[in-house]
Amino acid sequence: MLVSLAAAAAEPSARPNDVTMPPAVGDASLTRLLQPIREKHDLPGMAALVLTGDGVVATGVVGVRKRGTTVPVTLDDQWHLGSDTKAMTATLVARLVEQKKLRWDSTLGEVFPELAAGADPALRSVTLQHLLSHRAGLPANLAPDRYRGKDAPAERLQAARETLANAPLKTPGSNHLYSNLGYIVVGAVVDQVTGKSWEEALREEIFVPLGMTNAGFGGTGTPGQVDQPWPHRSDGQPTARNGPTVDNPPVLGPAGRVHAPLQDWAKFIQDQLRGAEGKPALLTTASYRTLRTPPFGGDYALGWLVLERPWGGGEVLHHAGDNTMNHANVWLAPRRDFAVLVCVNQGGDTAAKACDEAVTALIQWRSASGARKPDESGKPR
Repeated sequence: MLVSLAAAAAEPSARPNDVTMPPAVGDASLTRLLQPIREKHDLPGMAALVLTGDGVVATGVVGVRKRGTTVPVTLDDQWHLGSDTKAMTATLVARLVEQKKLRWDSTLGEVFPELAAGADPALRSVTLQHLLSHRAGLPANLAPDRYRGKDAPAERLQAARETLANAPLKTPGSNHLYSNLGYIVVGAVVDQVTGKSWEEALREEIFVPLGMTNAGFGGTGTPGQVDQPWPHRSDGQPTARNGPTVDNPPVLGPAGRVHAPLQDWAKFIQDQLRGAEGKPALLTTASYRTLRTPPFGGDYALGWLVLERPWGGGEVLHHAGDNTMNHANVWLAPRRDFAVLVCVNQGGDTAAKACDEAVTALIQWRSASGARKPDESGKPR
């Protein structure tokens, strides 16, 4: 869209992440907090969750799955996460680095030796850290109408081939250029070194260990049925269709095609929070430190924006995702041991502003109700 916080005496061992489920009806105080924000911005539905390293503190949902219906959103609904998928892709790479299948400084020339002969010299030396931090000098996106097939690994390999054959827009490492294309190329690297698709690898290495049993890919719901949050355009109107294919094409998976119920997304975010705090989590402490350290300066690390906020006690992590039909926003404050997640089944600026307001309100709510109170206003921006 789109430095260590805590040290551990020893590297934690990997373990499944156990998020404590909130009451089935949600938290009444969160519902009261979200409802006026949803009404102010005239959104169809909104969901939010607050968690700590120990589990979910509260969650709530308001609104409807589809404008023009009375079908309410629920705590079990799936929400499209857009570019918040990028942190998952970076974490998957960290898993493969720990397994010695990759290095953070693995180059495209090494991973794709068969493509190296025809590659631009600068791009042959581009590393995973360049790609994951948007420092490879690549364009923002693929040509939109050229990659819409169902064989995502084949299309990602083709995207890598075409990317390598062209000179970068900027010298790798010199400038931050936000690039979905860079994450597509990372997906091609994962496909190559695992012998599996990025989707299969993410499920096996991230979803299964963390217990994210209902996470998936693409748009949500059964086509024609209002059984999940329906996508809405930036003008607030529902799209003509819903379902798995109503999303960016599969080739874009590593850049932003994951959907999940709030509780499943919370399992991933809780693991990131615990890792940043030096607590036992899926990866080693060193891996989480790498994920949240910008390798070439600036404020974008590997799948995370790293920012300073007084309400977070200093360094916080942030990302937002938007596939033009849904919006998702997350902030982590490891030094205060909490995170907030907000999702809306509408894309665009209005949804983004509403999510920012909800995040601010959730941080202030946490300040008022949590054991550790931020020392200033909860405003995230």
